[in-house]
Amino acid sequence: MVKLVTINILYDMADWEQRRTLLVDGLQAEQADVIALQEVKLPENTAAWLASELGMPYVHLIPDSRSTGINDMGVGNAILSRHPFVEEAVLDLQTQGRVAQYVQVNLDNQPLVFCNGHYYWYPGDHPERTKQVQLLIDWLGKFPSSIPIVAVGDFNGTPQTPAITLMKQHFTSAYVEYHGQEPEYTCPTPLARRSWKKALRQLIRDLISNRTLRPWRGTLDYIFINQHLRVRSCKVILNQPARESRTLYPSDHFGIAADLELV
Repeated sequence: MVKLVTINILYDMADWEQRRTLLVDGLQAEQADVIALQEVKLPENTAAWLASELGMPYVHLIPDSRSTGINDMGVGNAILSRHPFVEEAVLDLQTQGRVAQYVQVNLDNQPLVFCNGHYYWYPGDHPERTKQVQLLIDWLGKFPSSIPIVAVGDFNGTPQTPAITLMKQHFTSAYVEYHGQEPEYTCPTPLARRSWKKALRQLIRDLISNRTLRPWRGTLDYIFINQHLRVRSCKVILNQPARESRTLYPSDHFGIAADLELV
């Protein structure tokens, strides 16, 4: 059995000292073997701080290569693990400076490939995201067919978009396997509207995405598995606010956790 988590921890440092406590408390409760993080803030390296607090000695950190937008503040992805890495690799996703990463770990002498990515951001469908997913599928397709593979992350696409449809032609969503459908939403949490500036930014995104002032919510975060893994449980995590504030959440995304059995 292996427990895996994915969570976009949000690069914004404005509420980091409060948020990081919520993140640690929520992640410690899960006692995951491997955790995928997106939007690690650099050079502060929020992944290293979380790994230390969680007692996870192995970290594979990769910076995005974006030269505009959110990378002006420095972001990256990271995989935290309780198990040593047998192999590590990085995939250039070719647009928006985005990258994916994988590590291989051994669990009871069985290999497991764990892949983490943060894919093309655009409100709604976009062909570049589909191209990135195809690159990912081709990349992971180079492994022997006998190897268990998990691909997780913030895909920035809702379940009905072509990129996620393509992903599901090759992998199974652990959440769907366990619940019969994807979560109602994983993003955004009320943290996205915590200040007037954030509320305005989210309002603009809602106008672009929905052409309406109605707040947008959708599922963007997934745990995908191949046929060599069986889902024992899967749930949304990090979905509760701080006791002292209804708008202070661990991140603007919820996380996903899954207990998987290698078969």
